[in-house]
Amino acid sequence: MISEFIEKNFKHFNAATCLDASNAWVDHLEKGGKMFLTIAGAMSTAEIGISLSELIRNDLVHAICCTGANLEEDIFLLLAKNDYFRVPNYRSLTKKDEAKLYERGYNRVTDTCIPESSAIQLIGKEMLKLWQKAELEDKRYFPHEYFYQLLKNKPLEDLYQGNLENSWVYAAYKKNLPIFVPGWEDSSLGNIFVAKKILKSIKNYGIVKNGFEQLEELSKWYANCQERVGFFQIGGGIAGDFPICVVPLLRQDLKEDVPLWDYFCQISDSTTSYGSYSGATPSEKITWGKLSEETPSFIIESDATIIAPMIFQYVLEKVKKSCLTSIN
Repeated sequence: MISEFIEKNFKHFNAATCLDASNAWVDHLEKGGKMFLTIAGAMSTAEIGISLSELIRNDLVHAICCTGANLEEDIFLLLAKNDYFRVPNYRSLTKKDEAKLYERGYNRVTDTCIPESSAIQLIGKEMLKLWQKAELEDKRYFPHEYFYQLLKNKPLEDLYQGNLENSWVYAAYKKNLPIFVPGWEDSSLGNIFVAKKILKSIKNYGIVKNGFEQLEELSKWYANCQERVGFFQIGGGIAGDFPICVVPLLRQDLKEDVPLWDYFCQISDSTTSYGSYSGATPSEKITWGKLSEETPSFIIESDATIIAPMIFQYVLEKVKKSCLTSIN
């Protein structure tokens, strides 16, 4: 079991922090808390859904904030997995090699090449139908709700090359998990959406709810939580900074009596620095009214593609073991 391996070997430095953060997550859940997860980077293309979907199915993650790329790339992979290919020697690619990939219709993310036609453009065609339908019905939806509609309507189900069980967006759809996607326009489908507006295939941008509306929705979600909420952050940027600010928004700007985040952990390979958000230590968040002195807080300076699946599996195993023990 991964949990036994981690407990035996992760004794010092970042490894020990990984174990401490994992156990603190388990403690938080066992006290009845909820966990809010943020996803930056290219984690969906790195197939984080294999481990994350299990957490979602087992009610161990309760809301997600992610970049537009992570939302869509999980579904790109579901649709066209067999058309992807890996470039093990990506570090030694020349500019000419990169140009050849582009000419073949591939977009490279580190060692993984995403097919433009069978993934991005095909999903774009189906999304256009949903956007046009929303416009005809005078309705508006959040970015993730269009993906939930796509999964519910199943227009491309016969073409799926990936395993539905490994799609974290599908797992979230089945649980009707709230997903917040700030800056959604910074994504492939966001680009397509703007192009369709310019081409007059759709008439207005308002059919997709904007970032302000997402922040208001997140504020309502947090304020209505009866349980204390933890914050697990993969990477940095808008996926992490956008949702964590909901607490000072509620407490300082709305004068609502809500608790601070009850747990904090960030996996980051950013150099520790007080001049950047991704590299700031958790203690800085105390001054912004996000965490307290007592909040269990951790920074794991490592590669999230390695560490996140290990933590997810550790938490899953420990919670399941705890449930079995309580039953017996």
